Amino acid sequence: MKTITIVKVGGAVVEDEAQLTQLLRDFTAIEGAKILVHGGGRRATKIAERLGIETKMVDGRRITDADMLEVVTMVYGGLVNKNVVARLQALGCDAIGLTGADANILLSAKRPLKNGVDFGFVGDVKQANGSKIAHLINAGLIPVIAPLTHDGQGHMLNTNADTMASETAKAMAAAGYDVTLIYAFEKAGVLRDADDDNSVIEKINHADFEAYKADSTISGGMLPKTENALAAVDAGVKRVIITKATAIDGMHGTVITN
Repeated sequence: MKTITIVKVGGAVVEDEAQLTQLLRDFTAIEGAKILVHGGGRRATKIAERLGIETKMVDGRRITDADMLEVVTMVYGGLVNKNVVARLQALGCDAIGLTGADANILLSAKRPLKNGVDFGFVGDVKQANGSKIAHLINAGLIPVIAPLTHDGQGHMLNTNADTMASETAKAMAAAGYDVTLIYAFEKAGVLRDADDDNSVIEKINHADFEAYKADSTISGGMLPKTENALAAVDAGVKRVIITKATAIDGMHGTVITN
């Protein structure tokens, strides 16, 4: 069976020059097929602030009105994506930058009201096209995917990067790949104490997640990250790890199991 490693890097790491440099070097060193999915929320928040556009979040997810959609499209699909692609090229990775609209790799539907919350132009992924992604990989290219999808009707949608990574991993598993999915961010893993990097929880399954969610050990942006990690495992992704961006060797962090 063909193997592939999918690494998702968070926006905080994208903003940290030292961590991003190390991650891109480590990503380059990964053998075999690979995909990089990136966030960029902190950069989008900074650009929006410069433009006088307020950032609103609910449970770690961004509310995206028409103005914010323009910001995230520019920042995620342009500024962040192309800078990462250029840096990977400098390291010898023949990377290609993509959004979900490119080659129709990720199709979404605009999110309906959830618990009375209107998230605006946010997409919930309906379909990820593993065969199209595999075509790029077979051509020797390394996809770098920005957290943007489209609705098939000509509209871009902001989409959680953790979800993008999970849906991409599931699609590649369905396409016959043995998939390792690594969520790389600024912490050492899922922590019992958010202020203590030595409090990494080694393994989390569904029951553990519900307990940690109930007592707020897992909260905020860690909620969608863990939910998407569990969804990937349920869909046949072989290994899912949440770890520090400078430790993507598969030997550290929190392992997600079903």
